Amino acid sequence: MMPFALPPDPSVTEGMTPDLSYCQMLLELPVLPPADQVPWYCMCSTCPKNKGQKGERGDRGLIGNPGYPGLRGLTGPSGPPGFIGHQGLKGEKGDQGLKGDGGPMGPRGSKGEPGLKGDKGEPGFDGPAGSPGPKGDDGQCPKFCEDVPGPAGEPGLPGPVGSPGIPGLNGDPGARGLKGDPGIAGIPGNPGTPGQKGEQGLKGNCTCQNGTKGDLGLPGAKGQKGEVGETGQQGVQGKTGLKGDQGDMGMMGMPGPCSPLVQSAFSAALNSIFPPPNLPVVFERIIYNLQQHYNPSTGIYMAPVNGTYTFSYHLAVSNRALKVGLFCNYQPIVKSTEQNLQGSSSQQVMLHLSEGDRVWLQVRDSSTNGMFTGPESSSTFSGYLLYPDNCDMMMGREAQLPPPPLPEEAYSWGTLPGPNSTPPTPTP
Repeated sequence: MMPFALPPDPSVTEGMTPDLSYCQMLLELPVLPPADQVPWYCMCSTCPKNKGQKGERGDRGLIGNPGYPGLRGLTGPSGPPGFIGHQGLKGEKGDQGLKGDGGPMGPRGSKGEPGLKGDKGEPGFDGPAGSPGPKGDDGQCPKFCEDVPGPAGEPGLPGPVGSPGIPGLNGDPGARGLKGDPGIAGIPGNPGTPGQKGEQGLKGNCTCQNGTKGDLGLPGAKGQKGEVGETGQQGVQGKTGLKGDQGDMGMMGMPGPCSPLVQSAFSAALNSIFPPPNLPVVFERIIYNLQQHYNPSTGIYMAPVNGTYTFSYHLAVSNRALKVGLFCNYQPIVKSTEQNLQGSSSQQVMLHLSEGDRVWLQVRDSSTNGMFTGPESSSTFSGYLLYPDNCDMMMGREAQLPPPPLPEEAYSWGTLPGPNSTPPTPTP
């Protein structure tokens, strides 16, 4: 079987839009030609298209510029009518042969059915704006300038759109409008301030004689509260009275607290490192302070009773040297020096205190305050009442008042009693 050859499409010329009627003619052939003989512009036109719903009509676009007429194509020669035989049985697919030469064009077939509606074309380019029309003649006002309605004329043809005119003058102000509805009632205002009290009127002349007693009148309304009067001037100081006689001497009072039932103990730990000098060291974390004789906000312990007390401290040292002392009523009792930057310092002493005596720890200065605390090391300050004084020993003893409070400048380092010794120099 000879390969089926299609006649060339004469409507296709380089640079021109192809004629899709040639593709319609291919579809009406009894035997479809091979794909390599179908023109490229017929490949997509033969695909069925799903017709969607009709969209709403868009706004009318502006008039575009008139296009230039295209060149008229050459009319090809009419070929002899070809013979169309009956369709035979489909044979086996043969080997692909060489592409044959194009045969002569067959006769024009009958007009086919209308094809499917194509896609909507793109809107054309905007046309040039028209030139403004000539200005019309000025109208003439009648003699009395009254509006005389004339007969309605036939509607004329729409004229070209003119250019925007010059804005007119402002019109006369309109007539006054109708009175508006009454507004919503406003919020009541704040009450005014009370007025000042008026002056007292003149005394009236009474020439009345004793008449009969009238009926009892109705009780009057309660008057407003009067204003507070001004404070009067201070009176003159009286004379000093005579000094009284001296009284008899009273009986001796009971002795001070010395009962064996009195208990006192405390133990506290350091919370912040490197405490400031010239102040008691504050051990904020309380371990034991049941009797509340130790003040965790000031770091001072106050003796509740006369007796013998025991105090001790165990301090961790880190990053700098430590010089610390135990003080009682602003006087140093014992001192410790630790030069090892990763060491510790400890002391334990026994003191006899009177009621109200105060005890605390204190560092020397900012360069020797290496007191430290951390997750693996603690610094503690502890003390307790060993035993109070016996009441029989205090019958003739005068009561001792607690020392008066002193300002912060009183927290000095001080010196211990006795000769100062210089530490020996270590030998290498």
